[in-house]
Amino acid sequence: MTPPQFLVDALPIGDRLLLDGPEGRHAATVRRLRPGELLLVGDGAGSVAECRVDGRDRDTLALVVGRRWTVPAPSPRVVVAQALVKGDRGELAVELATEAGADAVLPWRAERCVVRWDDPSRTAKSLARWRNTVREAAKQARRAWVPTVGEPVDTAALATAVRAAGGALVLDPDADTALADAVLPQRGDLILVVGPEGGVAPGEVAELTAAGAVAVRLGDSVLRASTAATVALGALGVLTQRWR
Repeated sequence: MTPPQFLVDALPIGDRLLLDGPEGRHAATVRRLRPGELLLVGDGAGSVAECRVDGRDRDTLALVVGRRWTVPAPSPRVVVAQALVKGDRGELAVELATEAGADAVLPWRAERCVVRWDDPSRTAKSLARWRNTVREAAKQARRAWVPTVGEPVDTAALATAVRAAGGALVLDPDADTALADAVLPQRGDLILVVGPEGGVAPGEVAELTAAGAVAVRLGDSVLRASTAATVALGALGVLTQRWR
C-alpha cells in the first residue's frame, strides 16, 4: 500500500525532518505511525520525499529523509469553475474534483445558485472549508500538487478568465458538441465550467461562449453539480496528455 502523505511548507535541505504541528499530531496520534514505517512528505508544489520514522513523541515524528523527486505540473492545467452548491455538496464537489485531478478551483456565483456567498464573513468561512477540503483530498490522493482555491467570481469575471485561458468548456446537457469531439488545448489553462443544480442559464452560456468557451455535453445522462467535474476530469485525462 502507498505510504500516507503529509504536507509541509518546504522540504528540508538535509536528511532530517521533524514533523510537528497539525500534520505531526495527525501522523503520531491519529495514524499512530511507528519507528521504521514509511510516509511521504510533500510541499504541495511538486516536491515529494519518502521518509522513514526514526522517533515518535506524543504529537511529533522524527523523520529520516530518503529519496526525493519532483513531479511536473500537469499539462494542460485544468481549472474547475465550480458553481456554488447548497449544503455540503459544494465541499463534496471540490473533494471529488481534487481526487480526479483538478489543478485549481474557482468558486462561481452563477445565476441559478441558491447560495451566494455575499456576506464577507460567510464567504471567508466557506472558502476556508473548501480549501481545507481540497488540501485533505490532495493528501488522500497522494497528489504532489495541491490545487489552489481562488476567490469567488461572477460570470463577467469568469468570462475574463476564459478569454485569457488556452481553452474553456461549459458543461451543458443540451449542447450539440460532445466532450469527446471538442478541440482541446494540450498546454496552458483549460477552464472547466460546472453549473449549479439548476444548470447554467442560457444567458451565461452565451456570455461564456462569446468569450471563447465551448459548450459540451458529457453524455445522455444529467449529472449532479457535485459529480459533473469528476466525470469530465476523467475524460480529459484520456483526451489530453495529462494521463500519459
